[in-house]
Amino acid sequence: MSQSLYVHFHPEERPFVDRALEWVERAAERHAPVVTDFLDPRQQFILQSIAGREPDAVLRLDGGYPEAERKRAVIVPAYRDPEDVDCGIVVLAVEASGGKFLELDHGDYLGALLGLGIKRDVIGDLHVRDDGCHCLVTEEMAGFLHTHLNQVHRVPVRTDILPRESLRVVQPEMDVTVITVASLRLDGVASDVLRISRSKILDPIRAGRCRVNWKTEEDPSARLEEGDIVSFKGFGRFKILKVDGPTKSGRLRVSIGKFI
Repeated sequence: MSQSLYVHFHPEERPFVDRALEWVERAAERHAPVVTDFLDPRQQFILQSIAGREPDAVLRLDGGYPEAERKRAVIVPAYRDPEDVDCGIVVLAVEASGGKFLELDHGDYLGALLGLGIKRDVIGDLHVRDDGCHCLVTEEMAGFLHTHLNQVHRVPVRTDILPRESLRVVQPEMDVTVITVASLRLDGVASDVLRISRSKILDPIRAGRCRVNWKTEEDPSARLEEGDIVSFKGFGRFKILKVDGPTKSGRLRVSIGKFI
């Protein structure tokens, strides 16, 4: 089955396609429940596509709260209810020692966690506040993180492990701007949003450093649509919030939300 599936996905996604096939087959044929690490939205889509082909397995996704971006998957034989299997998500609460105000961002917390030598896969969404961060993590890794995370970007911190019900959700902030473009081509929009010349934006796109809705996009002429989320390694990410137009000059007015 894998060879026929490969044509639907980017070549770099093939290892994950193989893993997803193995998970689904394990649940369907060996009757063994599977709980994955955290998956990004693109991985969730791939797994759902594969699970949908297998009538003997069922799937649910859970990220710790309804609007989660990163989620763990529970895959069980079709005769079982996936809601009966705990997906093992807890909150690692991180606060500054002494309670002093923190000027730390998402990247600081994520960098500190990954600096402990763990995989990104064991970390879900991060909710950054002025006084710290609530990190959704796998229950299996929580104890290690609680023991070893003692500073974030040189700021001493203390941690605690809380049930997922204690999560304090923080909605992501965006810097909203309006640009006008001749078309919704990826290279043109990204050039204006990231303030990089159109010729220089081609290199990261063709090098596979750009993702549209978490899928690698190497075609500079790819057309974006309202609601698309675009990310560039090293440059951040933005969302196409609204498309209006054309203006009198024939250009499109596009509202952009750049994630802070």
